[in-house]
Order: sequence, then C-alpha cells, then structure tokens
Amino acid sequence: MRKVELVVPEQDIVPVTEALAASGLFHLVPTEYFGDENVVGTGNKWHTWAITFTTLERRILMVMEALHVDAGSPPDAPHLIEPDVAQRDIEHLEKEIQAPLHKLEASQRRLTQLERYLTQLEPIADLEVDLSTIRNMRYTYVMLGLMPTANIERLRSSLEHIPYSLVQLRREEHLTAVVLFGLQRDAQILDRAARSAYINPLNPPETYRGTPAEAISALHAGIERTRQHIAEDQVELEYLQEIHARLLQHLLWRVRASRKLVETIARYGRLRYTYLIAGWTPASKVPLLQHQLETVSENITIEISPPKREREGNGEGRVQDQVIPVALDNPAFFRAFQGLVTNYGYPNYGELDPVTIVALTFPLIFGIMFGDVGHGLLLTLVGALLLSRKVSALKSLANMGFVVVACGMMATICGFLYGSIFGFENVLPALWLRPLEDIMDILIITGGVGASLLSLGMIYNIVNAALNKKWGHMIFNRNGLVGLAFYWSLLGLAISIFIPNFPIKTATFATATVLLGAAVTFSEVLARLVEGQRPLVEESWGSYLMEAAFELFETVIGLLSNTLSYVRMGAFAVAHGALSLVVFIIAEMVGSPHSLGYWLVVILGNLFVIGFEGMIVGIQTLRLEYYEFFSKFFSGGGLCYTPMSLVSKESNEA
Repeated sequence: MRKVELVVPEQDIVPVTEALAASGLFHLVPTEYFGDENVVGTGNKWHTWAITFTTLERRILMVMEALHVDAGSPPDAPHLIEPDVAQRDIEHLEKEIQAPLHKLEASQRRLTQLERYLTQLEPIADLEVDLSTIRNMRYTYVMLGLMPTANIERLRSSLEHIPYSLVQLRREEHLTAVVLFGLQRDAQILDRAARSAYINPLNPPETYRGTPAEAISALHAGIERTRQHIAEDQVELEYLQEIHARLLQHLLWRVRASRKLVETIARYGRLRYTYLIAGWTPASKVPLLQHQLETVSENITIEISPPKREREGNGEGRVQDQVIPVALDNPAFFRAFQGLVTNYGYPNYGELDPVTIVALTFPLIFGIMFGDVGHGLLLTLVGALLLSRKVSALKSLANMGFVVVACGMMATICGFLYGSIFGFENVLPALWLRPLEDIMDILIITGGVGASLLSLGMIYNIVNAALNKKWGHMIFNRNGLVGLAFYWSLLGLAISIFIPNFPIKTATFATATVLLGAAVTFSEVLARLVEGQRPLVEESWGSYLMEAAFELFETVIGLLSNTLSYVRMGAFAVAHGALSLVVFIIAEMVGSPHSLGYWLVVILGNLFVIGFEGMIVGIQTLRLEYYEFFSKFFSGGGLCYTPMSLVSKESNEA
C-alpha cells in the first residue's frame, strides 16, 4: 500500500472526486487523519445537497414503483447532476403519471367495494323480496346475516319470550344464511341475541334496488365495467412505463451517485480555498491513479509515501493511529474460505493472510469428524448445486459452495479410511481404522493432529513477528519461538511419562520445561531487552513476578485445554459412527433388512445424520479454527481495502 495525499483546488473538487471513484483504486480515510485543527469539514452546501438528493431519490423510487420499473444496471461513470435539474425532471414525471395513477387507484377501490357487496348478497340470492322494502320497514326489525349452524338453537332459546321469526335461506354444514324478523320495539334485545349467536350481518348496498338476484346482476355488470376501466388505466401506465423506464433508471443512478459524491466531499478536509484528501492505493496502481488525476486537473498536488509502521505499543500495522487497509486478492476457491476468516476479522497490514491455511485445515478437521463415503459424496453434490446457482432460494449461499465441496470431498476420503458408507461398516474395508472399534487410537491421533495445528499457529505468529521486525515478540512471546519450544517440551514430558522406554529421558524434558518455562515467565522483560525498550518493568518487580507466575500457569492450562479441544475430532468421529449405528438399530426394530420400512428408516436416518450432525460438526470445526487455532497468531484487527465508489453495493442490489 501507498499513502496518497491530495491538495485539490475548490473549482476541481467535483471532477477529482468523480475520477477517484471511477478509478476504483482509492481507499478514502477520514479528515481526522490530518490531525490539524486548521483542517475543518466542508461547508453546509454539500450537506444540504445530500439531504436534497436523498429526498429526490425517494420520490424517484415511488414513481418507479408505481410504473413497475426496476432499478436496472448502474452506468459506468455517473456524474453529478444539479439538484434543480433533477427536481424539475422528477416533478415532470410525477405530474405525468398522477392522473392515470389516481384513476387506477380509484377503480381498484371501487372494484374491491363491489366485490364485497357481491359477497354479502350471494347468500340471499334466492330471497324474493325487494331490498328497499326490507331496508325501509318502519315497524318491523329485519336482520340479514350468516351464522354458525350450531348456534341456531341457542338463538331460538334466547328469544323464546320475544315474538320473532327466523327464516333459513341457505343451510350448509357449518354456516347458514338467515333472516331474523321481529318488532322494532324489541330491536335492542334482538341485536344482543344476534351478537351472542355470532350472526354476521349482511348490509346490501343502498344504491342497488330490487331483489337480491337483480342487485347481484347489476353488481356483476358494475364489476365488469370497473375491470375494463382498470385495464384501460393499466395500458396507459404501461405506455408511460415504456417511454419513461430508461429515463427513470438513468435519473435514479445519477441522483444516487450525486448523493454519494456530495456526502464524500462533505467528509473531506478543507482549508480556505482548497480541499485535502487522504487515502491508500496499492503500490502497483499508484502510477495509474496519478495519470487519471492529472488528466482531470493540472492544479492538483499529489504526495505519495510508503506506510511507516509504529515501533511503539502493539505495532499492529498502524500509521499515526490510522489503520492501513488490507487488499485481499485470492482465487475463487480460497475466496470462499476468505469469508470464514473475515467473519472473525481482517488481517493487519503486513500479516500473513490465514486464508490458505484455513482452506487446508477446515476441510481436514471436518472430514475427520464426519468421515463417511456416502455422506461426503452427498455433501459434495450439495456444494456443486450451490455453485451452480440453479436454485434461486440458495443463490445467497453460492459463495459457500467451494467450502461444502471441499468438506464433502475430505469426508469422502476419511470415509474410505474408516471403511464407512452411509453408515454401513461391513461394505468397505477400512484403509486405516474404524473409530467405533479403535476409540483410544482415534482420540490419541486427533490429539496429535491438534498439537500439530497449534504448533503451526505458533509458527505463523513467529513469521508475522519477523515480517513486522518485532524480534522480542518473535523470540520470547508465549506463542513465539520460546513458547513453541516450551509447548513441545511439555508434550515430550507427557509422552516420556506415559510411554515406557521412550528414547529421550523424562529428566531431559523436565529440565527443558523448567528452563523454557522461566523464559516464558520473563518473556516481557526479555522482549523489551531485545528491542531496546526501557524500563524493563513498568511496575514493581514484586507485582511483575506475581503477575508473571499467574500468566505462566494460564499459559500451561491454555496449551493443555487447546490440545484437548482437538480430541473432540476423534470423539465426533466415534459419535458419527454411533449415530449411524443407532439408525440401523431402529431400522431393524421396524422390519427385516428386506422390508420397505427398514430401508425407509435407513434413508431418513442418513438424511438426519447428514443434516443435523453435519451442522453440529461444521460449528465445531469453526470453533476449533476461531478459538484454538486463530488465538495463536491472528488478532483480526485489520481493515478491509474498500475503494471509493459512487455506486454502493447496497444501491446496486436495490
């Protein structure tokens, strides 16, 4: 990376910003980078324009929604549009679609109302009574409605002391259309009884007269006319869509880009007549960026300088408290695992990118825990399906396709080593061992794999320290050279105790453990001594010794727990075989191996194992990578290199 600082005249700030965004090479940093009280944010003009463009964008989207126009693809290099010009264009479009849109909405509301009236009248279509006669009765109470058939007797019981008549127009199993007659003086009592019996009143429209059948006929005619009006309004809007779609899309992206542009300029530093811009660009791309900027403005001042890492403090690739962004450029296969790494964090500038080692260790750990030829092949097919993007519901997971394929292939390889296919242990010969039969062997071997991975993590930490020239950290840190040797001496001590006639004597390992443990205890002092930092101890020696003793104990416990955590790989391999065995036990309880029920249980059981246990094993694999492996060398405090753009990813997806 190279630090790029620009001094831009006020009159050139818009074309320069557009050129920076179009280049796709410049990672902008905030104004606070300059650390000068004379550098201030820009005036209210750009903030005001940003608010105006936000409002205009919302209005454009409303018009596009009304005309069913999608956002389309953004242009290659959108330019700033004046707010007044954009506002004039959108007002013209709003005015043009306003009348047909209001007509369509009114017709749709009328259609909904007519269909509701029709629904109310259909249950009483057979009633040969003029609706106006029922509606205008002076002394007689009349209620048309639908009620639960089971409540008819309840209604009659509640009205046994009141003169009434209940006419059933259409009776069905659960619902009956009725007409309730009574005296107007008993209207309140009749209303309460009707509500308690759950009568849903039907209110025929007053505009329709005659019998219900005649009103229904008129409603059908009205519905047909309204649908014709809706079709005509839609044709008019479709015509407007056809002639204005490209204009709307172009205007939308111009306004979006203009909003992003003025928001960016508002974050620049500014002196009296110039703007100050700072950012980062990959070293190989600096000449190209310079050429593009000089083409836009002859008065621009460009200063290029390499990053200067701090030697004080943590030294995690920082420049004047400014984090240097990291550009990750991996092949497609590794890019899938890059997502697993960046979920934890980005590497600091100058650190090794752990993506490559994760791409190797993640499938290995998964395969050891999930070894089965059949299950692995099915996972591989699922991964291939994700990569194909043929299932629209799974397109968002397409980037994980390579991860699933790699894990499936490694599970298949381990399945051959275990001699397991779809849970059957007697079909394939075990090329290595069977976890269910060699439980102690698989646990010890996976513990050894874990020790190797932890050692690899420490080696990564040593290389990172060497790259950043932190020699004290490289040699004496608990995850440095001394820490690695201390870990190996602890392993050797344990092995020599439990394995008789081990070539190296236990006393040798014990001596090495004590000496290296002392070096780890005083690692901070020794590291500061090597790097020339003073004082060697910031607090009193008594406090330091007490704290160092506890840290040594924590280091030993941490190394032990980290190593034992990897033993779960063997435990899950045993659990995978045991769960498959349970499936076959249940299948034998259902029927003989030649019965349909037996094979149905076997198939469903295998699908359950693949889905449920596959998810659990995936989570455990991620846990081992994050909490055991990454803890040895990866801080995850870096910043992703994000080139400036006037078309954000979110806008593009919208």
